[in-house]
Amino acid sequence: MENWITGFPGYEEGQRAAVGQVLGPGLRDFFFDRFLEHFFTADDAAYLASLGINMVRLPFSYKYLESDDAPFEINENGFRYLDRVIELCGAQGIRTVLDLHTVPGWQHQDWHCDNPTHTSQFWVHRTFQDRVVHLWRAIASRYKDNPWVAGYNPINEPADPSAEKVGPFYQRLVEAIREIDQNHILFLDGNRYALDFDFFGEPWPNTVYCPHDYPAPGYTPGSRYPGRHRPIHVLDAGGGPAAESEDEAYWDKDEVERSFLHRTVYMRETGTPIVVGEFNAVWPDVEEERLRLLGDQLDVFRKYNASWTYWSYKDVGVAAPLRLAANGPYLERIRPILEKKARLAVDLWGGDRRKMGHVLGPIHKTLAQECPDWNPYPWGSEFMVCRTVLQILFSEALLPQFGELFRGMGEDDIDQMMRSFRLENCQPWQPLVDLLRRDIAARRQHPAVVPA
Repeated sequence: MENWITGFPGYEEGQRAAVGQVLGPGLRDFFFDRFLEHFFTADDAAYLASLGINMVRLPFSYKYLESDDAPFEINENGFRYLDRVIELCGAQGIRTVLDLHTVPGWQHQDWHCDNPTHTSQFWVHRTFQDRVVHLWRAIASRYKDNPWVAGYNPINEPADPSAEKVGPFYQRLVEAIREIDQNHILFLDGNRYALDFDFFGEPWPNTVYCPHDYPAPGYTPGSRYPGRHRPIHVLDAGGGPAAESEDEAYWDKDEVERSFLHRTVYMRETGTPIVVGEFNAVWPDVEEERLRLLGDQLDVFRKYNASWTYWSYKDVGVAAPLRLAANGPYLERIRPILEKKARLAVDLWGGDRRKMGHVLGPIHKTLAQECPDWNPYPWGSEFMVCRTVLQILFSEALLPQFGELFRGMGEDDIDQMMRSFRLENCQPWQPLVDLLRRDIAARRQHPAVVPA
């Protein structure tokens, strides 16, 4: 669960704690169970099939299958959430990729792996890695004979600052899965948020490698497309191997293609399939320009015969093809926190940090004067200031206010509110839906001939 998708501030466990503080543990569990039940139903699977989609990437947290209080003990009851979606999709001829989106100790430095800090402890403590290997043994044992599981995406967007532990960990993880399941495809993300693949050696059999394609115009507040701008991400941060340089540049379709080619060097050199595990765009504000960016990405993907999974399916109006109705009970209830989040720019995706220039500016200036060479992993000093000040400090301060929005609610109230996530209560961002549908149809009518 990510903050831009459902509207909470900060990280998922903080959201759960804030809701539990107000509702108590019983209603807290009911709250999130109803969310999962209504977010994806048989109608959703049928809708996706109607678009021509044949594969769904299903994200989940390790916490559904294992507890930090009982490491290495598999919670078999947690599999019911995965089983339900796999079955619903399978009934429509759609296969599912199981995406472990959150691991114990956090595989990267950001909020979207349920990380309340700016550090990744997964690469520091071997025990966290052991737990993930053990967990994937259990997952592979359960689904090895399921034909509607396309494969396993065993860790989403790893970010090992040293770039020295990720390769040996993948080796151990792949061997553990293959001891049990040789049939399902492995979908492997590169290091540094699925950007760097040069640490991989010879490709493993029955394995595809999955870049995530987020061009700078889609994530820079105030961007224009085509247009020139300077992004917040510095991809040579931390002294590690640079995926690419992103100083101020002019971005158009040629630059989108150049960026894609840089991200996919390993796959093209080894002749392995390319599956873009994630892409979307939060900016530009001008809808036509944002859609043009997405359309150019899809054209590039199709040119190089790269499959894709869009991230994500539904949200509160940020980037997904389906959006909750603005007058529905869920958005009406959380509107005060959405307005405050926008004012304070606490979300990386959708937050306009320019609104907080009076807070961030003096910090940036002081760091530039006193620590001019500080260039922290993964994205540099400017990003780190936004991460620690906006996405951690201010977000955490908002969490109690988010929880208070649900005070006094009972089971019936919660269920009715969570029905906002049902397909019939969502509104399509029709231009994006049409764009995705056209790309799928074009692939079927005119299979790509990959350029030499």
